Amino acid sequence: MGIFERFLSVWVGLGMIAGLVLGNQFPQLFTFLGDLQYAQINLVIAVLIWLMIYPMMMQVDFTAVKNVHRRPKGLIVTVVVNWLIKPFTMALLAMLFMRHIFGEWISPDLGEQYIAGMILLGVAPCTAMVFVWSQLTKGDANYTLVQVSINDLIMVVAFAPIAAFLLGVTDITVPWDTLLLSVSLFVVVPLVAGVLTRRVINNQQKLDTLGATLKPFSIIGLVGTVILLFGFQAQTIIENPTDIVLIAVPLLIQTYLIFAIAYVWMKKWGQPHNVAAPGAMIGASNFFELAVAVAISLFGIHSGAALATVVGVLVEVPVMLSLVAYANKTRHTFTAVEATK
Repeated sequence: MGIFERFLSVWVGLGMIAGLVLGNQFPQLFTFLGDLQYAQINLVIAVLIWLMIYPMMMQVDFTAVKNVHRRPKGLIVTVVVNWLIKPFTMALLAMLFMRHIFGEWISPDLGEQYIAGMILLGVAPCTAMVFVWSQLTKGDANYTLVQVSINDLIMVVAFAPIAAFLLGVTDITVPWDTLLLSVSLFVVVPLVAGVLTRRVINNQQKLDTLGATLKPFSIIGLVGTVILLFGFQAQTIIENPTDIVLIAVPLLIQTYLIFAIAYVWMKKWGQPHNVAAPGAMIGASNFFELAVAVAISLFGIHSGAALATVVGVLVEVPVMLSLVAYANKTRHTFTAVEATK
């Protein structure tokens, strides 16, 4: 493990601090960078995420992808947790904390907006960053691709009805440009690039060498993303520190809860670690571009719902890194389980 991976949490922590400082010192610069977006997807962050994903896509072997259906249990866990458990636990936690536990500190109207934003996060499992988490936990690239692809297909038909049911709003319009552009940018394009790279190089040793060479740039892309995210929201964090903490609490509980459900279930079913870790990460993390876009379209850019989705963005990277560390530390327990199956 190189210096970049060994001290990843340190680099991310420094990136968070740098983002807050730079965002407050140079707000106009971050406003300019933040405006470089299409369909609620920031183009600068899109490039950085693409840089993170591309090395993993080089590992995808389509001859192995064809055999994924022979191991359906991991896919079943991913689908059930993401679509039958996660949205409803998020709604319950949001209502519990915003209406009752934190009710004294938040006005009822604002609390309802925060609940709406958190529900939108709960109905939008991750598309892009899960490839990064999979790579950091030495996940099966082929299986992760199938998990994400199935998740995206379900999202196309399930996002709007589940969100409408939980929000009590019937006129939710799915921002198809955000959804389709995200899938294209973060799945299709890097996948095609990875396939072309494999065909051009056509030598596993050289591919491994290229992957090792690109790994530091992948980490740089992650830290750069953190700097931008915290820089974009620096003013919001400074102006609303208490509310951000209150929103973060149920989001943190939800993230760890969903990860635990999927991870333990995968282990009980005897799934290998390189399937279990990425599968648990998909539900634990969020498709925040979609959640932010819907929150803004339904409630407005300055609404509490939009703020709640932004808080989801801010807590995601450091929290997911803690789960990556836990998954890596517990890899040996899956080896013992697999040996008994």
